[in-house]
Amino acid sequence: MIIKPDLYSFILTLIIGSIGALIAFVIGLPAPFLCGPALAVTLAGLAGLKLSIPSLLRNATFVVVGISMGTSVTPEVIGAARTWPLSFAAVLITVVLLLYIAFWILRYGFGYDRTTAMLGASPGHLSYIISLTAETKSDLATVSVIQSVRVLALTLAVPLLVEYFDLISIEPIILSPPMSPVVLGMTILASLAVGWIFMRWRFPAALLLGGVAVSIGIHITGLTNGGVPSWLSQPTYIILGSLIGTRFSRASVRDMRKAFLAGGVVTIAVMLLSSVIAILVSKLTGVPLNAVMIAFAPGGLETMAAMAVMMHADTAYVGSHHVLRLLFLSVLMPLVMGKDARRKPD
Repeated sequence: MIIKPDLYSFILTLIIGSIGALIAFVIGLPAPFLCGPALAVTLAGLAGLKLSIPSLLRNATFVVVGISMGTSVTPEVIGAARTWPLSFAAVLITVVLLLYIAFWILRYGFGYDRTTAMLGASPGHLSYIISLTAETKSDLATVSVIQSVRVLALTLAVPLLVEYFDLISIEPIILSPPMSPVVLGMTILASLAVGWIFMRWRFPAALLLGGVAVSIGIHITGLTNGGVPSWLSQPTYIILGSLIGTRFSRASVRDMRKAFLAGGVVTIAVMLLSSVIAILVSKLTGVPLNAVMIAFAPGGLETMAAMAVMMHADTAYVGSHHVLRLLFLSVLMPLVMGKDARRKPD
């Protein structure tokens, strides 16, 4: 039997990601089912392997992550949200600070042109930034590498920081019984429907938000108190981690070493600044530091959402802040780029 190239690359990606998850779990790496596959698939991609995740499966993982986030939203959580307006304002200020600090590093530290530096400096919204890059006179490969390094580095660094500083919640975790297959199936179908509506409205991370909305609705109204069963959630995290790693498939470290270095320097800078701001916000609002750290980390929304679930952080707090960050970036980036945002390549 002849296996199609796309199917072969997916099977290979799944095998490598699963092995990475197993190794990470055995050695005690934080969030092993996400970090292990991300690291393993990245290394395999840099070694020259062609790796991929089908878009249909990628979208399915976003829906499941969204449903997982919504299971922890209770009336008590909604009541606690009264302290969040200050935090929302802080995340908007943080986005602007991170953008211009990263821009300065890329523009004057590494010598990139203004447009490439500004796009590479964006603290999030990867797919949107890549779309903007394709429509401008900028270096698409460089922006892709810098942005991908940011996503990967934050995926690996955030759980390590949370665990190293002992920020994982010490309160006993009350595990809800898993949803019944019928309820789970209906929840997934409803999430897909709502996610499709959000896509028509051009919401960022529409499928994930569809899962969040439906899951919150059925849990806060008492229709169910069940969680996503582990037989579904753990493979979902493995696929999501593998997806992060596929961004480096067949990338040449030698040819792109400047972009890799720039991405690493920028990531360290924005991570340090966002951590300092997170500490201040946590002290001012009383929100646990683990939730604020994940909420203010400029990583991918889907990745940070999954991280919040695995690190026992307040998923409603984390998710709302990341959605706000993406919506703000959607408006901010065309403004700061000015005419460059509308300049197509020759």
